[in-house]
Amino acid sequence: MSSVPPDAGRPPQRDPDVVLEVDELSVAFPTEDGLVHAVRGVSYQLRRGEVLGIVGESGSGKSVTSLAVMGLLPSSARVTGSARIVGEEMVGLKDVAISRIRGERVAMIFQDPLTSLTPVHTIGRQIGEAIRAHRKVSKSVARDRSIELLETVGIPNPQQRVDNYPHELSGGMRQRVVVAIAMANEPDVIIADEPTTALDVTVQAQVLDALRSAREATGAAMILITHDLGVVAGQVDRVGVMYAGRLVELGAVDDVFYRPRMPYTLGLLGSLPRVDEDRGHRLTPIVGTPPSMVNLPTGCPFAPRCPMMESRCLEEEPALFAASGIEHHAACHFHDRLTDDTAPTDLFDTAAADSELTGEYEEQP
Repeated sequence: MSSVPPDAGRPPQRDPDVVLEVDELSVAFPTEDGLVHAVRGVSYQLRRGEVLGIVGESGSGKSVTSLAVMGLLPSSARVTGSARIVGEEMVGLKDVAISRIRGERVAMIFQDPLTSLTPVHTIGRQIGEAIRAHRKVSKSVARDRSIELLETVGIPNPQQRVDNYPHELSGGMRQRVVVAIAMANEPDVIIADEPTTALDVTVQAQVLDALRSAREATGAAMILITHDLGVVAGQVDRVGVMYAGRLVELGAVDDVFYRPRMPYTLGLLGSLPRVDEDRGHRLTPIVGTPPSMVNLPTGCPFAPRCPMMESRCLEEEPALFAASGIEHHAACHFHDRLTDDTAPTDLFDTAAADSELTGEYEEQP
């Protein structure tokens, strides 16, 4: 992973409450068609014990941002900006140095547990390896700790399950094992990348409970990456909405859910099924698709899909403006036109969306 180190003159982080600080982080991948600007100037802070949800459509840059923080991108990736974990810069670190931090200071939970677990070793051995990579303990102590961790994340009969292989566990149990590995060394930050996507609703709840137990047991801050706003609602303190590689709205969960100031966020909320609506309630989809990240046009990337679009939107990409709350920001030139009472149906034309979606469906062979 090629990288450009941050400004050497920048003062080190001094706030002990901030465990992760991302500053103007950008990631680009060279391709035959040109540079893919997957992440563009993302900045945020994560405080000890806080949970930040990052949401957005596929390809918005959610996972790439966190992979850059972890130092897990391929060598061809061009990373600029800064990502500091407990004051230690991650961008530009060599593999040996970054391996010392991964698992100890920061851990990641991936979407598919089968890609995270080795099929030829028991889960107890794999948890124990994560412990012994950073702690000078015996195998028996690591085994005892593994059993304790399995119990914490809700695995029944942990004394027996510790000797199981991954294929002997259900998908939800495998994901809870991955959660146990992530919390093994009590990291300061846990990044969960779509941890419930492939699970049914009941098992999703169990995995989310395991994540909650992990946070309570370790005191770690957490980043929860998902496209499911329903998962975010009851799990996080703040929400960051990403579109076309950058944050377009960031604020407390109540501000973003009940007082959105970015049309894209409002559209996402309109696309979310609600249990408090009657059976005849229709969702409000966002017409169109995200832009190509190669040769992005000038202006706001959401403009072609935005019902509030004006000429200024095509000429100038908006910065993150202060919105309805002290720490609530939205990247929209006309964020002040949205009020607490603005509904998705006030902006997005459901009939037009239905017509376009129906037309696309009919064109399929």
